[in-house]
Amino acid sequence: MRGIAIGSRGRVLPPAGAPSEGPSPRRGGPGGAAGPAGSGRGGGGSSSPAMAVKDPTAVERANLLNMAKLSIKGLIESALSFGRTLDSDYPPLQQFFVVMEHCLKHGLKVRKSFLSYNKTIWGPLELVEKLYPEAEEIAASVRDLPGLKTPLGRARAWLRLALMQKKMADYLRCLIIQRDLLSEFYEYHALMMEEEGAVIVGLLVGLNVIDANLCVKGEDLDSQVGVIDFSMYLKSDDDIGGKERNVQIAAILDQKNYVEELNRQLNSTVSSLHARVDSLEKSNTKLIEELAIAKNNIIKLQEENHQLRSENTLILMKTQHHLEATKVDVEAELQTYKHSRQGLDEMYNEARRQLREESQLRQDMENELVVQVSMKHEIELAMKLLEKDIHEKQDTLIGLRQQLDEVKAINMEMYQKLQVSEDAMKEKNEIIGRLEDKTNQINATMKQLEQRLQQAEKAQMEAEAEDEKLKQEYVNKSESLQKEFSQKEKQLLQLETDLKIEKEWRQTLEDDLQKEKETVSHLRIETEEITNLKKEKNKQLKRVCQDQEAALQELASKLSESKLKIEDIKEANKALQGQVWLKDKEATHCKLCEKEFSLSKRKHHCRNCGEIFCNACSDNELPLPSSPKPVRVCDSCHAILIQRALWKTSRSDHPSHRW
Repeated sequence: MRGIAIGSRGRVLPPAGAPSEGPSPRRGGPGGAAGPAGSGRGGGGSSSPAMAVKDPTAVERANLLNMAKLSIKGLIESALSFGRTLDSDYPPLQQFFVVMEHCLKHGLKVRKSFLSYNKTIWGPLELVEKLYPEAEEIAASVRDLPGLKTPLGRARAWLRLALMQKKMADYLRCLIIQRDLLSEFYEYHALMMEEEGAVIVGLLVGLNVIDANLCVKGEDLDSQVGVIDFSMYLKSDDDIGGKERNVQIAAILDQKNYVEELNRQLNSTVSSLHARVDSLEKSNTKLIEELAIAKNNIIKLQEENHQLRSENTLILMKTQHHLEATKVDVEAELQTYKHSRQGLDEMYNEARRQLREESQLRQDMENELVVQVSMKHEIELAMKLLEKDIHEKQDTLIGLRQQLDEVKAINMEMYQKLQVSEDAMKEKNEIIGRLEDKTNQINATMKQLEQRLQQAEKAQMEAEAEDEKLKQEYVNKSESLQKEFSQKEKQLLQLETDLKIEKEWRQTLEDDLQKEKETVSHLRIETEEITNLKKEKNKQLKRVCQDQEAALQELASKLSESKLKIEDIKEANKALQGQVWLKDKEATHCKLCEKEFSLSKRKHHCRNCGEIFCNACSDNELPLPSSPKPVRVCDSCHAILIQRALWKTSRSDHPSHRW
């Protein structure tokens, strides 16, 4: 057995006769691995001064890369020819772990501890736990192992668990990408910091084909010696004949990996399509609810507009009746002033009070009209804003929510303003009641005045002398009263003009309401078109999903057929190579349950795979091609054979496979 030891700086120098996989990227010729002194059999036959000038760390990296290529290639070829899961005692697997340990140790920095200098590969491997969350389970299980005492033993256990998970390449790729963190553990010229590390990580992807079942608890990983055995990589004449068979197996495995990747991609696309369909259905339901709310709000606004119209008509009728009553009162007062001669001062004061009250009422009415005009302008502005929002955001469904929020805010303002208008109407009703009371009082005063007039006519004969003296005073007073009457006529003209303005304002309000109805009808038509478009899109998406599900079912059937064909090929390969019948002395534990054999727990061979199991794990009997009678078979072989038989029967029953 040829071996090499590890130097103080982690250099690996193979012997001169070791074969090489191919020319190294940093090597001068296509020959074998050259040491630092330049001794090696190379086909290049180049000059020795160039080899002397070459960097020794580059030579070490090239040698380690070649050894990694050889070990990975040999492990894959031997595992495929072996045809079952690998144990920890498998020699190519042991050599692979030794080579990986050398690669990871190359260029490690020496760390100072409290008592001595420390140089282990466990430090950089612990970083994977932080960079790749799925590696937390491996790190936790390695720390919980009771038999490991050194960091090197933990690193070896970590490598074995990563290989069993088929994620060693992914974990080390995360390490190589983070070179800033690796610089804390490695020198700048280390293999993990250069391109050779990336090449090795790319080679490790091929190990995903291998199935390994390694027992880490029972092994003494702390005290193992890492020595590379080069005799395993020397090619012989017997290996040349099995190349064609290995090429066929590799092609079959490549096809299997390709089909699995296709299946994964199709599953991801189907899941994304389901998620899109769910999101579209949710958005459709939300939009329908928002449209129903908008319709209810529009109906409420229409009802409120009708109520406001009826209230405005009532207010106008009341004002007209009030004006007519005031006209009648003014005429009656004029007649009383002409015929009466006594009590003119009292009536003059009462008329002044009434005029002040009427002027206050008129001012209140003008203020209310101003408030209503401002309300109208606010409503017009709000409707214009809504029209702008609708025209600007027809193409986006998200804009409908903002428009509905604005409509809700406007409705709240309208509701508040309606409450204010209702309060004002209540105040107006109170004022009208007061005016009616005052009219009753004026009628009573008129009756009193008539009585006084009768008394005055009786006393007229007696007061003729006094009348002549007071004529001049009455003439002056009558002139002043005529002036006041002319002023009241002017006020009446102003009120008539105000009524005309109110009529014009009503017509404008009616025109605005008709425009609002037209905009509402346009909005309804647009919402119907949007709902129709959504229904068509949903139908198209459902059709696409159905087509993809049918394609997936066809692919699944093809996958099952290809898997069974691969298993048939493996069994045929085993039959060609010859089944390995395990000896009783080699097996101490059951292959499945791993329980130790004893006098009570006897050993039993599986007639299909040749492994040794306990009675509980091999309590099955099936007929095999080698023996027509039912023979003892293990649980795993029993499940595979039954599945194959079921598939064959279903395939024969399927109408597409019948002749």
